[in-house]
Amino acid sequence: RSSLAFRWFRPDHRATSRPVITLSIVIPVYNGASSIERLVRELAKLNVEGGVEVVMVNECSPDNSWEIIQRLVHEAPMPIVAVDLARNFGEHNAVMAGYAACNGRWIINIDDDFQNPPSEVVKVLRYAQANPQYDVVYTKYERKRHNFFRNLGSRFNDRMASFLLDKPKGLYLSSFRCVNRFLCDGITEYVGPYPYIDGIILERTQRIGTLQVVHAPRVEGRSSYTFRKLIRLWLFMFVNFSVMP
Repeated sequence: RSSLAFRWFRPDHRATSRPVITLSIVIPVYNGASSIERLVRELAKLNVEGGVEVVMVNECSPDNSWEIIQRLVHEAPMPIVAVDLARNFGEHNAVMAGYAACNGRWIINIDDDFQNPPSEVVKVLRYAQANPQYDVVYTKYERKRHNFFRNLGSRFNDRMASFLLDKPKGLYLSSFRCVNRFLCDGITEYVGPYPYIDGIILERTQRIGTLQVVHAPRVEGRSSYTFRKLIRLWLFMFVNFSVMP
C-alpha cells in the first residue's frame, strides 16, 4: 500500500499459494514480547472447521516482538503471517496491513494482551456465521476492564462518532470486531494516509450486528493509549470521515 512501508513473511511451503480459509485473526503487536507466544498457543487450540490463520502485525515494537513473531511463523501449529511495519503508524494502519495480508472468509482482530480471551473469538465467529446478513459484528462488553483514562477516551470517541459519522444509536465501536470477506476487501480499498477503520466500515455498510462478550483484565504490560493518540484519532475522524469541516 502506498501509505505504508511493510514486509510480510510466511513459511516457504505456503509462499506460492494463498488458500482461502475460514478465519483470519489479525493481531497488532506493540511491546507484546511477553504475551504473544502464549497467545498463539491458546489460539492454536481453537476448533474452527475450515482452518485458522493468525496475522501478526509488528508496529515497530522497541522490544524483541519481531524476533519472536518470526520464530512463531516456523514453529506454530497453524499458519502465521508476519507483517513488519517500518515505523509505528498507529493501530488502525496496523489493522489495515493485517487485512491486506489475510485470507479468511471472516476476519477478527484482537489485542495482544489477552483482554479479548481466545475462547470469545470462536463465539464471535459462530455468531457471524449464523447471521450472514451482517457484514460486521461488533462486540460489546459485559464489564469493561480498561483503565479509567482508556474508558474516558472510549466514551469521548463514541460521542464524536455519533455526531460526526452518523453512528447507529447504541452501537459500541469495539476494536474486537468480525468482518466478512466482502467488507474486508472494501476496507483495504481505502488509500488515504490516515485510515479510521470504523469510519470506513460505517461508510461501506449498514448491515451491522452486535454481540456481548467477556472483557478480561490486562495480563501483561500496560496500555499504550495516550491523550495524544486520542486527539489524533478524533482528528482523523473529523477531517477524513465527516463533512463537518
